[in-house]
Amino acid sequence: MASKERGADRGTRLGRRRLATVGEEIRVARIGLGLSQGKVGQAVGLSHTLVGRIERGQHPAVSLMNLFRISSVVGLDLSVRVFPGGAPLRDGAHIALIDRFRSRLHPDLRCMTEVAIPIEGDQRAWDAMVVGREERTAVEAETRLSDAQALLRRIALKQRDSHVARVILLLNDTSSNRAAVRAAHAILRDTFPIPARAAMAAFAAGNHPTGSALVFL
Repeated sequence: MASKERGADRGTRLGRRRLATVGEEIRVARIGLGLSQGKVGQAVGLSHTLVGRIERGQHPAVSLMNLFRISSVVGLDLSVRVFPGGAPLRDGAHIALIDRFRSRLHPDLRCMTEVAIPIEGDQRAWDAMVVGREERTAVEAETRLSDAQALLRRIALKQRDSHVARVILLLNDTSSNRAAVRAAHAILRDTFPIPARAAMAAFAAGNHPTGSALVFL
């Protein structure tokens, strides 16, 4: 089985691919306008040699601002967005949060971490998955809750694509997280209807909760 690709290596691979694609689109647009690399470079304050390297995808240190400027000069609008991708780098607080959760499970239940979404090529993963009694419950852990709506969208997509019936949203028990949950109560309550105490009692007894729950630990 192939080893899991590191986040930084995946970012480098995707970055090189995107730079090559954007560079080629810039080259085609420039030629279509009858512009030389020197003319384009002059318009944005770069040498023709550097413009050529950008067009060939051979300038990995090119700034995003220069890509926007060059694209605009040749009549293109560069669009940049971010989407859920591979597993992010986790810090000690996040790992400790998962460990606290695992320590409260019945021995009959297994807690696996970084469980991949079962779609070929999909780099997303659940932070943890509780497995046992022929059932499973996904776990999404957050040390700091900042954007509840974005988090719910991410969870909903992962739940849809992995066919998981229940999700535990695991939060660090801090005053800031509790304040964030109170502020977003209206949009969280329907997604996580099971009380935290009932969910954790079920896990402690070796069972799965009857639905999704938001748990502070």
